[in-house]
Amino acid sequence: MANILPGTDSGLITKDNCAVVFIDHQPQMIFGVANIDRLLLMNNVVLLAKGAREFGIPTILTAVETESFSGYIWPQLMDALPGRQPIERSSMNSWDSPAFREAVKATGKKNIVVAGLWTEVCVTWPTLAMLKEGYNVYIVEDACGATSHVAHDAAIRRCVQAGAVPMTTVATVLEFQRDWANHDHYNALMQLFREHAGAYGCGIEYAYSMVHKAPQAAQNPHVVKK
Repeated sequence: MANILPGTDSGLITKDNCAVVFIDHQPQMIFGVANIDRLLLMNNVVLLAKGAREFGIPTILTAVETESFSGYIWPQLMDALPGRQPIERSSMNSWDSPAFREAVKATGKKNIVVAGLWTEVCVTWPTLAMLKEGYNVYIVEDACGATSHVAHDAAIRRCVQAGAVPMTTVATVLEFQRDWANHDHYNALMQLFREHAGAYGCGIEYAYSMVHKAPQAAQNPHVVKK
């Protein structure tokens, strides 16, 4: 099979045709999450952020009422996106903020990948607004959290009916890579998956150690070879 021509998306998102938005990944917001294990949620968000950084994808961070209510954006997410300054706002709908709208516009991308808290409010409302403005919106479901399973599912259905596309974290990052013949990001991507991709990462670890016979010290920097 011939390699995919650069710039050809075939209906997929690529590292060149999208931007990623992280909405309200803050302590007070995660307190209310009940549809997904919180540690799993944080792991997925960090994986998505590190994947976007690795592929040079424009990213936007936004936070609501940081000092009066919600707390600062998780340090794990800030560490994954060094140098990014969150857009502070008071409205529950990010799209109500001129600074957020300008940031999205400045990316020059029509495909917007969204992760955030909570799904039923701070993800759904800007999603509906961006769809109305002509953007294509992709919601990374397992990098979003809601106050209940019912709230999450209802929000996703509402967004999908309006035209949004549901995604998941590992699949999204794999879509950035797309072709294993592309070696530019291969090693870094494998390391990200080993750290954050659960069973898939364990499988990669097994292949590295047992199939490719990678040295143990290369696998685990905390193991000292005698």
